[in-house]
Amino acid sequence: MNGTEKVVKHLEMIQTVINRLGLNSFLVKGGSLLLVITSQVLFATYIFFAFHEHSYLDLESGVSFVLAEAAVLIFLIIGFWILDGFFLWLERLYRYHYNAIRKQDDTDFNMDVGIHKNGPFSSWGSAIFSLTLVIFYTVEIIFVLFLPTVLLFLDMW
Repeated sequence: MNGTEKVVKHLEMIQTVINRLGLNSFLVKGGSLLLVITSQVLFATYIFFAFHEHSYLDLESGVSFVLAEAAVLIFLIIGFWILDGFFLWLERLYRYHYNAIRKQDDTDFNMDVGIHKNGPFSSWGSAIFSLTLVIFYTVEIIFVLFLPTVLLFLDMW
């Protein structure tokens, strides 16, 4: 196997890792979205039955329940956000590694991406606060806070 064939094989290996990291990020977003939507459906169902005239559910305890659940959900969303940022960070490092390997004539199949940690946008913080992740998870947090806010206004009336 000559040097060019080695580089092509090495690039294929790196591309496989990048694809897997992208899939992991997609699955984290999907899990987070599933958690938020199902919890909001459960909250809405609880509130619907609390307003029913023959209900045994107390609306005041329901508000505190929904607020506590919203706090737990926000904590979980932040956890998903950090995990998704980790996958994006690794994906960026492997993309820098891919770019460095494609310029070589021969390779030793090194998969260490630590040498690229000084590149632009190569910190974990920059990945966590990337525009797409900030928009996605901020919308989820707003969505989680919407129902408790409505309930608090209903409780005031």
